[in-house]
Amino acid sequence: MPLTQDSPGAADTRTHYRACHLCEAICGLLIETRGEEVVSIKGDPQDPLSRGHICPKAIALKDIHEDPDRLRGPVKKVADAKGGSHWQEITWQEALDTTAEKLLETVDEHGVNALGIYMGNPTVHNYGMMTHQGQLFRYFRTDNRFSATSVDQLPHHLAALWLFGHKLMFPIPDIDRSDYFLMLGANPVASNGSIWTVPDIRRRIKDFKARGGRLVVIDPRRTETAALASEHHFIAPGTDALLLAALLHTLFAEGLVDPGPLAPFTTGLDAVAEAMAPFTPDFAATHTGIDADTIRQMARNFADAKAAICYGRMGVSTQAYGALSQWLIQLLNIATGNLDKPGGSLFTLPAVDQVATTGPGGFGRHHSRVRGLPEFDRELPASTLAEEITTEGEGQIRALFTGAGNPVLSTPNGRQLDAALAQLDFMVSLDPYINETTRHADIILPPTSPLEHDHYDLAFHVNAMRNTTRFSEAVFDKPDGALHDWEIFQALAERVATARGQETPPAVPPAQMIDFALQAGPYGNASEHALDLQQLRAQPSGIDLGELQPQLPARLRTADQRIHCATPEPLADLARLLRDFDTDRDKELRLIGRRHLRSNNSWMHNYHRLVKGPDRCTLLMHPRDMDSRRLADGMEVELRSRAGAVRVQVERSEDIMPGVVSLPHGFGHHRDGVRLGTAREHAGISCNDVTDELALDALSGNAAVNGVPVTVAAP
Repeated sequence: MPLTQDSPGAADTRTHYRACHLCEAICGLLIETRGEEVVSIKGDPQDPLSRGHICPKAIALKDIHEDPDRLRGPVKKVADAKGGSHWQEITWQEALDTTAEKLLETVDEHGVNALGIYMGNPTVHNYGMMTHQGQLFRYFRTDNRFSATSVDQLPHHLAALWLFGHKLMFPIPDIDRSDYFLMLGANPVASNGSIWTVPDIRRRIKDFKARGGRLVVIDPRRTETAALASEHHFIAPGTDALLLAALLHTLFAEGLVDPGPLAPFTTGLDAVAEAMAPFTPDFAATHTGIDADTIRQMARNFADAKAAICYGRMGVSTQAYGALSQWLIQLLNIATGNLDKPGGSLFTLPAVDQVATTGPGGFGRHHSRVRGLPEFDRELPASTLAEEITTEGEGQIRALFTGAGNPVLSTPNGRQLDAALAQLDFMVSLDPYINETTRHADIILPPTSPLEHDHYDLAFHVNAMRNTTRFSEAVFDKPDGALHDWEIFQALAERVATARGQETPPAVPPAQMIDFALQAGPYGNASEHALDLQQLRAQPSGIDLGELQPQLPARLRTADQRIHCATPEPLADLARLLRDFDTDRDKELRLIGRRHLRSNNSWMHNYHRLVKGPDRCTLLMHPRDMDSRRLADGMEVELRSRAGAVRVQVERSEDIMPGVVSLPHGFGHHRDGVRLGTAREHAGISCNDVTDELALDALSGNAAVNGVPVTVAAP
C-alpha cells in the first residue's frame, strides 16, 4: 500500500527530483525515500522534456544503489601462497598514494606514452568524470588515449567538424514538427534516442504519424522502431553509403536540389554533384537490396516534403563506411534545405554551451605507433589498444588507467585485449565493479553511488530535441569515507603535482563549475533569463528554454562561417566505396548487433529487473539461412569470424533479412574473477569475441563492428 502522511513512517518519506543518467533520454524522475531506502521511482510529469515518461532502466537505480556487488571502498590485488591472487580492502590514502606513485614511476622510466588511458561510455553519463579528469591527465599528456568514442559515434563528430566546424555540432531531428523522417541504422524505441535525446519516442512517433508524418526506416532488421514505421526496407549491412549517394544522385539528376536559406553560406554542392554521378540507384540496388525505383521515389519524397529529416545512428556509424555515411546524411539535409529548419534538423543552444566553451576537435594530428591509425580529439582508435600494449618498443603501453569502461566486452576482439591486459606492469581502474576489464587491475578506485552525488547532463542537453536544463541534487548523503569520482581525480592530481613540485590544482566542485557556465552561457547574466544554479535548484523539474530554432550561419564554427560541402577527406573516400563494390561481394553471412530497452552496453546486466525474462543473448537468423544449414530453432551453433569463434543459441526470426545474423552487445559475463553475481547468471556471449580489431572504417578509424563477415554452423 502506498504511504500517505497518515501512514506509519510516512513522515519520514521524502521526494527527490532527479534526472535518470542511465541513457541519453535523461528522463525526469520522482524518487521517494524513507531513511536510506528507495521506496519508489516514478516519472516526473513536470519535466519539460520527458513529460512523465520513464523506461525500466530508471527503476533499476534502486538496484544499482543497493547492489551488494558494488564496491564501497578501494581494493588492491594481493598475491596468495598458491600463485593466485585475491582482493584486499585498503584505505583511500594507500590506494591514492600507490596509484600516483606507479603512474609517475612508469612515465619517469619509460616516457609519457608508456601510460595508456581508456575512458568508457558511462563517463558522459556522470558529470564529475567529465569536469575533473583533466585535473589529473594534464600531467600525463600521453598520445595513448582511448575511449568508447571510436566504437560508437566518432563518424558523427567528424561530420560535424568537417561541415560545421565543431565536433559537438550535431544536427538534431525535430520530429515534433516534421513531415518526413528517413532513419537509417537507428532504433530509438530501444535506445531512447542516441546522439538524439528524445524521451517518450513511442508517443512522439505516434503523434508524428497521426498528423500525416511518414517514417521510413532502413535497417537489416525489422527493429522495434521499424515495427512502428510507415515503411521499412531491409538493407545489406555496410551499404548505407551507397543508398545515401544514390539518393543524392537522384536529387541532382532530377533537379531537386534546393538549399533554400542555406545557399548564401554553403559552397561545394557542384563538386558533390559531380562526385555522386557514378552512384546511380541501379548501382546501389545491386548491393543494398533496395529496388532502384524505390530509391528514386524515396529521394523525391524527401525533396517534396515540407520538412524532412535524414538521421542515422549506430548501424550507420559502426561500419566500414561510417564517416562517409554520416557526411552523406548531412549533405542530404543540406541539399534539400532541411538543415537548420523547423521540422528538419536543427542545432541546440544548451544552457551550458560546450560548443562555445570547448575546442572544436582535430583529426590526424598524430597516429598510433603500430598500425598508424589517426587520432581524433587526441584519442586513438580503441581497436588498436591491445597491440599498443603487446608490441615492444618505444611508446609501448606499460601502465593503464581505465575509467568507467569495460573494453574487454565493448571493443573488437575482446579476447585479444583480455590477454593483453594481463601483461601490463600496472593497471588502475576508477570503477564501482570488478568486471571483465577491471579484474586485471592492481587497484580499483570506486566512486560513490549515482544517488549519492549531484548531477548535470553536460553531454545530453547538447543533443536534446528541445532546449531544457535541470540540476539534480544528491538523493542520499555521501557515506563516511567515500569519495566522488571528481574527488578521486582531484586527490590523484594533488599527489602528482606535489611529486612534481608543481602548484596543486584548485579543488572546484562540479556544481560550482556548472554555476559559472550557466551564468556565462546563452541564458545567463547577459540574457533576460539570468540563469544560474540557484534558479535550477529552485525548479528541480527543470526549466524549458524552448523549441530548437534556426541559428545559422551565426552558430557555425568554421573559420569563415560557411558550410563547405566539398570536404576533401570523404570526397576522396568515395573512390574506396566504388572500388569495394565494383564486383559482387562475398556470400558470407554478415553480423550486426542489436539493442534492448532494458540494456545499455555492458553495464546494465547485474540488476535482476533488467535481465529477467527470456534469454536475450541469442543469435537471430532468417529461416532460409537456417534451413540451408540444417539448423533448428534453439540449438547451439558456432559463430565464427577471422578473429574467433563462440557458441550461442540460434533463434529463428523473419525480422532479420537473409544473409544477416544479429547478436546483442555487452554480454559475456562468464570470465573468471568477475564479481557480478546476477550478470554471471545471465552471462550470455560477447559479440566482441568475434568482431575483428582489423575491421575499421578506413576514413575515421572507427570500429566496424556491424557487417562483420561470419559463418554459422552446427558445432
